[in-house]
Amino acid sequence: MEQLNHAYFTENRVQILADWFELLAIPSVGADINALAHCARAAAWLKRWLKQLDFTVEVFAPERGQPILLAERRGETNAPVVLFYGHYDVQPADPLEEWCTPPFEPTLSDERVYARGAQDNKGQLFAFLQGVAARINCGKPLPTIRLLLEGEEESGSPALLAAVHNWRERLAADILLVCDTAIHPCGRPAIVAGLRGVQSLTVKLYGPSHDLHSGTHGGLAANPALGMVQLLATLHNSEGRVAVDGFWDGWVSPSEEELKLAQAVAFNMDSYISETGARPEGGEKGIPHSLRTAFYPTIEVNGIHSGYGGAGSKTIIPVSALAKLSARLAPGQNPQQTMAAIVAHLQEHCPPGLRLEVSDVREGAGGFRLSLASPVFRLAADVLTQMDPEGPLFLWEGASIPVISILRDITGAAPLLVGFGRESDRIHAPNESFGLDQFQQVMTYADTMLGALVG
Repeated sequence: MEQLNHAYFTENRVQILADWFELLAIPSVGADINALAHCARAAAWLKRWLKQLDFTVEVFAPERGQPILLAERRGETNAPVVLFYGHYDVQPADPLEEWCTPPFEPTLSDERVYARGAQDNKGQLFAFLQGVAARINCGKPLPTIRLLLEGEEESGSPALLAAVHNWRERLAADILLVCDTAIHPCGRPAIVAGLRGVQSLTVKLYGPSHDLHSGTHGGLAANPALGMVQLLATLHNSEGRVAVDGFWDGWVSPSEEELKLAQAVAFNMDSYISETGARPEGGEKGIPHSLRTAFYPTIEVNGIHSGYGGAGSKTIIPVSALAKLSARLAPGQNPQQTMAAIVAHLQEHCPPGLRLEVSDVREGAGGFRLSLASPVFRLAADVLTQMDPEGPLFLWEGASIPVISILRDITGAAPLLVGFGRESDRIHAPNESFGLDQFQQVMTYADTMLGALVG
């Protein structure tokens, strides 16, 4: 199978790279309000390219946000329906001075393509579509494929999340394929078998009407900064476990098989400390490091601000204190219920003499966990074993892709996240790149997976 795709890539290399470079040259920074025209160009480019493969394509332009593409190509009627999700928006290229080549002038060097979006996600997205094109041009059968391509993934998919509920029938599918992840650092392919959900809020405590002299009023007036520290400390118990009543409702503990597979991917403490500069002492004590982000929820403090932070000293009791919080949710937890539990906890534990205000509440989306008994899971494992005799590793990641959980709920499709990125690709950083060998791996995966679905 890999030899066949290598031959196809070699034969069509010039055109594949020319098309890919055209897409990469469009500075479609979805979060930049000044890039609206560029995102529209990227969407229009994809529409033209897909129509050459006999996809029917519609581009939806939301009132606020970047264009969204819905495309479909009818295939074998007895095969499962595939929904493929990807994004054409990219991260800003800053800092420009750290790039070795211009970020929107794709450069091929040592069989790697350097450009913003070379991997995330224009590289993996376009490689998957080239795998589809290879099957079409070689006369191989395909299942019905539906595409959902957006331009705001890097900024939380606001336009898509607002519109997707209207497309339930159009997006209905049996399997949701996403190619926006990475292989394991050891070099083996990986199936992301689960993601945590995410939600966030802003907490503010108000005290005096103006900054007070800490000598005249210290020990008398309630201090918002001190109160915020005390309030945040109530979110966890002494063992590091979230101590919010109702927060754990619905949480499902991992099965024995999930624990076995998750712990097969060893946690390397030295590497973690070297890469992050942090010691892995967060979370609940007694839970193995490799399981904490995989299966357990958390509440994190993302930022705190209060009073004076400049040079020297300013001896005050500040007017207010602000904290930004986020929660990562495990599968089974209901985002509405967890947010209600957090807000109720904050209200109950607000220190006396201070006024609590909760704002910018984003309930977000829940997590997901792929059933190990799912035919999709077994099929993906078989396909990746064809590509690598050692077979795939299975990862339950602590990060979140809110749109995946929502698409699963709306379409009924089983999510399957398999990607071929590497740490050396430097996504979100200067000098992002994607190897042509990785590009061909994605093509092979698309070809093999789609072929397996039609039998």
